[in-house]
Amino acid sequence: MRIGIDLGGTKTEAMALNDEGVALQRIRVPTPKGDYEGTIRAIVGLVEQLEQAHGVQGTVGVGIPGTVVPSTGLVKNANSTWLIGKPLEADLSLALDRSVRCANDANCFTVSEARDGAARGYETVFGVIIGTGCGGGIAVDGRIAGGPNGVRGEWGHTPLPWARPEELPGPPCYCGRTGCNEVWISGTGFEQDFERVTGKRWRGAEIMNAAADGADDALAALDRLQDRMARALAQVVNILDPDAIVLGGGLSNLDILYADGGLMDRIGDYTFGGGMNTPVLKNMHGDSSGVRGAAWLWPEPTKK
Repeated sequence: MRIGIDLGGTKTEAMALNDEGVALQRIRVPTPKGDYEGTIRAIVGLVEQLEQAHGVQGTVGVGIPGTVVPSTGLVKNANSTWLIGKPLEADLSLALDRSVRCANDANCFTVSEARDGAARGYETVFGVIIGTGCGGGIAVDGRIAGGPNGVRGEWGHTPLPWARPEELPGPPCYCGRTGCNEVWISGTGFEQDFERVTGKRWRGAEIMNAAADGADDALAALDRLQDRMARALAQVVNILDPDAIVLGGGLSNLDILYADGGLMDRIGDYTFGGGMNTPVLKNMHGDSSGVRGAAWLWPEPTKK
């Protein structure tokens, strides 16, 4: 049995998978916000609950809103700030009396979709989460492609490429810089861009509903969003040239992204030499992808 944990800012979810990737059970508890020791206890409690229910010990993988630096074992870049500077992986391993693997939640999403989701069968997969923020991850042969700094795939905190004059210097980002992809491409950035242009403070769903009704200002906002996504992903294609790109998060539900003349065609307008053959895929597992990917942090057992 594999156990995956998705440690979120408001909820912590656990899922048990069998060796074929079939979900056995899924449970959630509120995240003890601001309480590091409470977070450890909550994760241990979820693991124990699943193991008692199924009568077998499992491997444990944890998706976190940050990353564990390989050289120090400490968490950084976490928006759940009480995790920053803590040896989360080591503390969980000690508390559960077994090795525990932690990984960035966007990497977990990518692994999930690469192993048995929308991008199954593709060798190199770039996963994109476009929700409240903008995250990314890389999977090769269904496993995380990590790096020495723990930030491989973090396209959200690179500058928006080929910025127009009106996009410079760009809105401030929480990372301390300006003009990051995240401040333009995320759901939050989409709403803020609409407000700057129109003066209307609308939620993303309101903008999309208005676009469906043919409102010019909402359609223009969606066009700007797609163009910015295309520029940002063209840079990923130029550097990584992935076999597939898979989208997750709230904005991934926009059907226009996958239509003819949509995101895939627009990316090709900006790639080196023009054109693109990499498919842009909508995720298969929805909000279960993060917790499923955490469970897949452990390799499949050796076949005898």
